[in-house]
Amino acid sequence: MLPPIDSLPYTAEARPDAPQKRTAVRRITAGNIGRRKGNQPFAIVTAYDAPFARCAEDAGIDVLLVGDSVGMVVLGYDSTTHVTLDDMLHHTAAVARGTSKAHIVSDLPFGTYQASDADAIRAATRMVQEGGATSVKIEGGVRAADRIKAIVGAGIPVMAHIGLLPQTAGLGPGYKVRSNREALLADARAVQDAGAYAVVLEVVDHAITAEITQTVRIPTVGIGSGPSCDAQVLVLHDVLGLYPESPSFAKRYADLRTDTVSALTRYAHDVSERSFPPA
Repeated sequence: MLPPIDSLPYTAEARPDAPQKRTAVRRITAGNIGRRKGNQPFAIVTAYDAPFARCAEDAGIDVLLVGDSVGMVVLGYDSTTHVTLDDMLHHTAAVARGTSKAHIVSDLPFGTYQASDADAIRAATRMVQEGGATSVKIEGGVRAADRIKAIVGAGIPVMAHIGLLPQTAGLGPGYKVRSNREALLADARAVQDAGAYAVVLEVVDHAITAEITQTVRIPTVGIGSGPSCDAQVLVLHDVLGLYPESPSFAKRYADLRTDTVSALTRYAHDVSERSFPPA
C-alpha cells in the first residue's frame, strides 16, 4: 500500500520533477501604447538579439523595434533593401526569447508587403507566429493605407512609418529632410484612419512634426524629427557607440566600440605573451 500523501517528504506541488508554476507576464500591447498619446514621452530602441534586448528591458525600455536596420548595423549590408523576411524572423525570435514583457515591433522588410494585401498579411502573420512579434511596422503613408488596413483587419497591430522611408530612399528621394507639409499631413491621417496604432516620423521638418503630433490621435514616434513627438526611437548601436558612423541626430550615450577594441587588444596580447590562460 502507498503511504498517505501527507507522509511523503514533499507535496505533489513541490516534487522535484513536478512542473514549476510560473507567473504569467503579459507583453505590453498596442492598446497600451496607444493610450500613451499626449502623456510623458517614452523611449524606443532597436534590438536584434537576446542579450541586448534583455538589457533594454532591464533598463525600463518597454518598446523594442527589431528594425531592418539590422541589415547595415549587424549583417554588413549597405542598405535595408537586402534584408529578407527570414533575416527578420531570425532576429525577431531572438529578441522575443530574450524578453518577457516588452512590446516587440518588427519591420516587414522590402518586398514583403508592397505587391498585395495577401502578401502583407502572410508576412505579418509569420512575424507574429514564428518570430514572436507583438506588432509589425511598414513604411509608407497614403500608398500603404490599404496594406495597413488589411493587416489590422487580420488581427495584427501595425505601426506606420512616414517621412524618410529607408527602404526606398536610396532608390529615388534620397536622405534629405522631408518638408512637404500637405503630403505629410495626408500620410499621417491616412495611416491613422487605416488603423495604425502609432506612426514613426523619420527626418521630418520639426515644425511639421509638431503639427502632426497635435493633429493625429495616435502616438508619434520621432527619429531625427525633433522633440515634439510622443516617443523617440534610436538605433541601439548608435546609442552605445558600437557603430563607427552615426547620423547627426543620434546621441551616443556610451563608447562601447572603443572599450571592445581595447578589451580584445588586451586579450590578444595576453595570449601572445602566454599570460592567458594562467598556468
